[in-house]
Amino acid sequence: MNFEETTPLKRGVALSEQVYLMVRGLIVSGRMRPGETVIEAALAARLGVSRTPVREALKRISDEGLIDVFAQSGTFIAPISRKALEEAYLIRTALEAESVSRAAGNLTAAAADRFADNIAAHELAINRRRFGDAIRLDDTFHRMIAEVNGLHMLWRAVDISKAQMDRGRHLAIPEPGLGAVTIRQHRQILDAMQAGDAEHAAQCMREHLATSLRNTLEIAADSIV
Repeated sequence: MNFEETTPLKRGVALSEQVYLMVRGLIVSGRMRPGETVIEAALAARLGVSRTPVREALKRISDEGLIDVFAQSGTFIAPISRKALEEAYLIRTALEAESVSRAAGNLTAAAADRFADNIAAHELAINRRRFGDAIRLDDTFHRMIAEVNGLHMLWRAVDISKAQMDRGRHLAIPEPGLGAVTIRQHRQILDAMQAGDAEHAAQCMREHLATSLRNTLEIAADSIV
């Protein structure tokens, strides 16, 4: 269980939420690997907390399909399954196509500048091979689209469903050329939003997410069951 580069837990902030975000991040990034055993007591001791917030966090993570709990044999990091990836893609595409089509009618000049800044920072992160930063900036781009419409609950639903796709994305992103494709597609999405073309913006989003799924299935094939 690798806790390197994680932020220490903060007292005064809900511990179960902090444990949830930390462990979920370790699973999604691949630092906790499929099949690895998760021992509640050991995790609580490692983090210096009681077992209650750990139990609450693991319940949420289990509900998202990231860990498997077997009454007789224990708790394990779930495998990355093709079925889960495809289901996550369907959910995310439906939500984000609607989100971006609405954003196309609501984008201000100031918001467009923030999107352009995000794309520039994302491209720089890829060029410098800061893949963790690149994934964070990618997520920010998509979250900002929901925020243009004030659809915060929509982004929360996307964030939960896309965890499976994120696991595959961490495996695929170092592949040469994929980052450049993402940048180009983000620019196409921004151009469509700036033009106020809701239909084209939604189509660009669908193509973008389909590319992500296809790349993951191809590049991470050996890690998918």
